[in-house]
Amino acid sequence: MEFSQGQYTISTDRAKLQIEVIHVYMAEEAYWTTGRTREMTEKTIENSLCFGVYDGDQQIGFARVVTDYTIFAYLCDVFILEPYQGQGLGKWLTETILEVLDEEGVRWTMLATRDAHELYEAYGGFQKLYLPEKWMGRVNPRLLRSSGKSYTVPGDGM
Repeated sequence: MEFSQGQYTISTDRAKLQIEVIHVYMAEEAYWTTGRTREMTEKTIENSLCFGVYDGDQQIGFARVVTDYTIFAYLCDVFILEPYQGQGLGKWLTETILEVLDEEGVRWTMLATRDAHELYEAYGGFQKLYLPEKWMGRVNPRLLRSSGKSYTVPGDGM
């Protein structure tokens, strides 16, 4: 799939993805990917629906969705490179992804963010978890220990 807006394009064609651009951002800029190796970046791309944002042939943004295309989707690793921020490209990327997922009939789309709640509420219709008393999550305790950070995982005894 490909979508155009002026000089910019969003594409789901994996062959167009510039892994080096994605990995450098993930390794050096993204707060949520501490310790992610290039191999991990490549594996996440192989197992996700990916959206590249391009200015001509240059990749300037990215997002991926982990999904079964029916019930559930998890939107993650969303970014627009700093020189291109503030032009509405992140909004357009989010709207495009949600349009694709809605067309597929996906019932539930989730994401996690530290600092963009208002953006996702305004442009994507996201809200705090519906029925949070029913939702649970788990982080691999081996990864927490190996990261060198001190996290407490309930029930883990750390």
